[in-house]
Amino acid sequence: MSRPEQVAKNMEMVRDKLRQARRIVVLTGAGISAESGVPTFRGAGGLWRTYRATDLATPEAFAKDPQLVWEFYNYRREVLHPLKPNDAHKALVTLEQRCEHFVLLTQNIDGLHQAAGSRSVLELHGNIWWVRCTRCGLKTEDRRVPIPFPPHCEACGGMLRPDVVWFGESLDADVLQRAYTSLEHCDLMLVIGTSGVVQPAASMGVYAQQHGAFVVEINLEPTPYSRAFAVSLRGKAGELVPRLVQDSGELA
Repeated sequence: MSRPEQVAKNMEMVRDKLRQARRIVVLTGAGISAESGVPTFRGAGGLWRTYRATDLATPEAFAKDPQLVWEFYNYRREVLHPLKPNDAHKALVTLEQRCEHFVLLTQNIDGLHQAAGSRSVLELHGNIWWVRCTRCGLKTEDRRVPIPFPPHCEACGGMLRPDVVWFGESLDADVLQRAYTSLEHCDLMLVIGTSGVVQPAASMGVYAQQHGAFVVEINLEPTPYSRAFAVSLRGKAGELVPRLVQDSGELA
């Protein structure tokens, strides 16, 4: 069988599975947002000023120089502010509307899924448009661009920080528990635009598969988990996801 024939066969197989699925979980990573113009700050060219993003997105960096960290996040907010959801984000909204039980897990902090209209979203790494008090823990939405420094909590006066998970921090325990519960009960999972490197999200597809799910990967490049999944499709999420959703018709 030629490669185009195999791709066509895999696409039709996924469409059939989507038609039959009653419980769907989707995991999205940086790849889906990159198609909307969101920079990843990883790899070559992944610098802000002379800093690596991985050196600024840490509790230690914030404790040492909160103003510098806030300047970095204000820059990121300025970049994100004009960006819009792409066709993959929109197709996932359609999929959610058709499916009886649907959960969207995302590693992205940009809020583009909610902007597209997704409702059942679990943000594994937080949201850049929310802030959290370092003293009392109060979380609030704040879409100012930029946020003036120093930002203080209206409730207690404590310093505010971005409500995102930094390197070296644990994911929110409640969010993580809800994510794993959804993985244990889904019958189909789409893994879209993830590198397969950042844990625990990287192994969630395998976890779902171990609990009986049919797992489909959609990514530009192979990942460490590509061979483990039932189907691995190569291409842009903004092209493949709409084709799969539009052609799958009404779900079970």
